[in-house]
Amino acid sequence: MQASLADAPTLVWIGLGANLGERDAALRQAVQAIAALPGTQVLRVSSLYRSAPVDAGGPDYLNAVAEIATRHDAHALLAALQAIEHGAGRERPYRNAPRTLDLDILLYGEQCITTLALTVPHPRMHERAFVLQPLAELVPGRVPPGALHAVAAQAITRCQDSGWVDG
Repeated sequence: MQASLADAPTLVWIGLGANLGERDAALRQAVQAIAALPGTQVLRVSSLYRSAPVDAGGPDYLNAVAEIATRHDAHALLAALQAIEHGAGRERPYRNAPRTLDLDILLYGEQCITTLALTVPHPRMHERAFVLQPLAELVPGRVPPGALHAVAAQAITRCQDSGWVDG
């Protein structure tokens, strides 16, 4: 994996979500697994948010956003995140299926990326309160004015346990 590491770290924001199994434990373990990636440091993690599924069924999600600095290029980071998902039992039987863990690259520095495997900024992040609210908690300047208002009708609640992940 050394060949995929760049010289200077890039700030990246990752959406985390789970709606099956021990959701809070899965998210906590995912943050630890991300922190263990070579050339990667978890800088901050938002509060947990509980949200209803969007365009899907199943139980409510727990969501958060992690801010990391990584030397991985975007595609290598995507592969690493998918390996973490797989390790948590993530299956992809159909689009928007309930999941044990979901890790999405929301923003990769200032880059715009469009490939078959990856689109950054995440193409639907501005349609989802469960992404925008935790992202705004960490970096309000990265959430366009009016974006939170546009998703205000989506059911989402900030969880009380703001120290859910060891810092």
